[in-house]
Amino acid sequence: MTPPPPRTVILSPHFDDAVLSLAGLIPRLPAPVTVVTVFGGAPVGHHAVSWWDSTCGFSSAAEAHRARLAEDARATALLGVDRTVLSHPDGPYDEGDELTDIDAYLRSLPTPLPLVLLPIGTNQADHRRVRDRALHVLDELGAPLPHLYADLPYTGHLPEWGTPDTDLALGGDQTFGLSYQDLATRYRMDLAHDLVLTDEEWARKREAVHCYSSQLAPLAADHGRLLARSGPLRAERVWSPVRRPQPAGADA
Repeated sequence: MTPPPPRTVILSPHFDDAVLSLAGLIPRLPAPVTVVTVFGGAPVGHHAVSWWDSTCGFSSAAEAHRARLAEDARATALLGVDRTVLSHPDGPYDEGDELTDIDAYLRSLPTPLPLVLLPIGTNQADHRRVRDRALHVLDELGAPLPHLYADLPYTGHLPEWGTPDTDLALGGDQTFGLSYQDLATRYRMDLAHDLVLTDEEWARKREAVHCYSSQLAPLAADHGRLLARSGPLRAERVWSPVRRPQPAGADA
């Protein structure tokens, strides 16, 4: 029996991004949900292990890739979502290719298209590449604008994170707000979901995040109290952008 098509598609640049950013919200999204990992491909054999993968304890790029696939399978099963893994290798093993697998995946979806969620691209170049490529393809398809989610843990370090002042702070912050500010020049960023996790939601999210155990130690080194109840993962935020009118003579 053919499974039903997804009603929600989350583009996750790396294996952990959708879970770090949206695990609390996922049960509230239209089901079935599919998480699509863009940089999920196997690295080409000639690459030495990256600094990040070495810090995570791996001896080779291939070992890291196998472990990440298994971690992602556990996390997505725990959350009850489907997963699709595209063939682009992770950033350190990038061969300079364009993200054409995004084009093929989005064009393969049945119409009307499901709800699509993209990262806003806070402090992470790979996330911005995914966002911009997907926005371009969806525009070519004449599809509705996707929703945009706050990348965690990056956006979650904003002092106002999880408060009613979050968007105002993003609009002026020069460390964590630059991607939001860039998008706000093109779109009115209407709030679609503003979730501060309950204890039950937090427990479920923490369990899913723990599935990515190989990355937790270095992530904590970079992001401090990553798994603290009051840390950067405690709230999740999604916007529904509305295109701003272009000035006369400006490119669309």
